[in-house]
Amino acid sequence: MKNKIISMLSLIIAGEAIFLLPFISMRVFKPVIREAFLISDAQIGEAQALYGITALISYFFGGFIADKWEVRKLLTISLLLTAFGGLWMISIPSIFTLKILYAFWGVSTILIFWAALIKATRQWGTKNNQGLSFGLLDGGRGFFAATIALFGATILSFFFPKNGTVTLDHKIQTLQFIIGSITLIVFLVAVLVWFTLPKTIPKKSTTNEFQFNFEKALTLITKPKVIYHSVIIFCAYCAYKLTGVYGTYAKDVWGYSIEKATYFAVFIQYLRPIGTISIGWVADKFIPSKLIIPCFSILAIASSVLGLGIFQNQPVFISFVFFIFMALGTYALRGLYFAIIEETKTPIQRTGTLVGIISIVGFAPDIFMSLFVGYMLGKNPTILEYQSLFTYFSLILITGLLAAVGFRKATAKSL
Repeated sequence: MKNKIISMLSLIIAGEAIFLLPFISMRVFKPVIREAFLISDAQIGEAQALYGITALISYFFGGFIADKWEVRKLLTISLLLTAFGGLWMISIPSIFTLKILYAFWGVSTILIFWAALIKATRQWGTKNNQGLSFGLLDGGRGFFAATIALFGATILSFFFPKNGTVTLDHKIQTLQFIIGSITLIVFLVAVLVWFTLPKTIPKKSTTNEFQFNFEKALTLITKPKVIYHSVIIFCAYCAYKLTGVYGTYAKDVWGYSIEKATYFAVFIQYLRPIGTISIGWVADKFIPSKLIIPCFSILAIASSVLGLGIFQNQPVFISFVFFIFMALGTYALRGLYFAIIEETKTPIQRTGTLVGIISIVGFAPDIFMSLFVGYMLGKNPTILEYQSLFTYFSLILITGLLAAVGFRKATAKSL
């Protein structure tokens, strides 16, 4: 039991540490990153689009790698490579170099990491507690990310002058300290994983059963339940990517300072463990895929309200509440969308391969979502640009709702 707890803690910490540099830092510290790097939302989107392209290729081949090699080695190497990229980012590189860095991270964080993490989490649980397993994974990841973000937010308060103008030098020095601290954390997590995860030897097959078969891999995605599963992850991941604008919304629309907007983004991060662990616990008492339907419904309603500006002239508190509903709905989906793998009746030996296949579609938003947000908001966004963004985004959520209904029907037929 003790070893299982240690293993899950290692998976939780590693599962979020790997994304601290490319995503969590950008999601939480985006207001100060924009000003320190002198870049726009659109340029950030271009860099993250390159991440998405290299990650998309990595998802596919990473699934087969996870089924053949030891998880402990894969996770450790991936963390070390990603930390190396952090050393690169500390120099506050040019926009072109930043784009190359994100392309590199697309490989280092996904190719030998993602499918291995999901497979290890599925193996950690049983067929009756997959909701709790993945809820713990994503909830724990959320708590870890929020704690690191809170640490970074306090650094902002420490470095920024309490009275007087915050200069560009203040912003650059503060950001370098934050990135350097995060890089050190990622390196230490790599050491932690190596010494705490059990050493496992993947089962070798004497037949061609588990050898790479490109044709079979492509035909797998034509199965209805796999298609619906991919679309569910796609739409839910779009919602997760959108949480990156919550902090900038607070600054641009509510008039929050950089520090206050950062603390709001940190608060949103702390909702993640609440949403994922709670829904995971509930999911194991029902059927995970059934709970996906109300999650998408809540998200679609909240996004439509923000998009239509129904409470535009009301106190900030009203909009604040709707952002809480959106965050909880988003994080609940993150705790569910891999828990439903068990409902597809996929053999445990094929988990890595399946994750690789559905991730190609499911995490495609890494390519375009940041670009989409950047071009929708422009350089100096007002409430009108944000309303347009949330209105269009509601269509994605409705698509996710329809996919969830389709998945329920497809899995019911295969029983």
